[in-house]
Amino acid sequence: MLLFKDIAELEDLHQSLPLFIDKLLGALQHLELSLEGYHADHISVRCFQQATAERWRKGLMQCGELLSEKMINGRPICLFSLNQPLQIGLWQIDCIELPYPGEKLYPQEDWEHVEWVIPGDVDTFHQTALGLFSDQVLLMPQLKLKFSNPTGEGEQLANPTLAVTENGVTVKFHPYSIRDIVK
Repeated sequence: MLLFKDIAELEDLHQSLPLFIDKLLGALQHLELSLEGYHADHISVRCFQQATAERWRKGLMQCGELLSEKMINGRPICLFSLNQPLQIGLWQIDCIELPYPGEKLYPQEDWEHVEWVIPGDVDTFHQTALGLFSDQVLLMPQLKLKFSNPTGEGEQLANPTLAVTENGVTVKFHPYSIRDIVK
């Protein structure tokens, strides 16, 4: 069984992971988020070249298995279950989301976000997720908030999502595990 760190096609991601983790932990601290009690569901990459997506896919197939491939917002998004989880701060994450390039151009091809499961009612989820933040944090002028409800073909569960971007790192929250959503 090959490990993520040993796969040539994933070398760029392996090399950049420590910096991403540092930025992520710094963002969580700056946002005053205490997520120790929550499940870090999956980690996601972003790329703007088809060749990069294909290379990463090939690498991820060597250290895990394809859980799902669905069209979401006009592009394929793949989910991979890793044979061995990645250690991301306090969390072990064994699921990687690989969106293929779409309309939006990203400034770099790298790690982009981590998503946590915040259990709650779908209809009031956005308010529940906002409740994780202090009023001071929500009033920070540089804070970027995005509410969405992404859906893939055949998905039965709603997937309300809150994305918060701080210092080039995005943290996302949703009420269900991505594995439950793509069943």
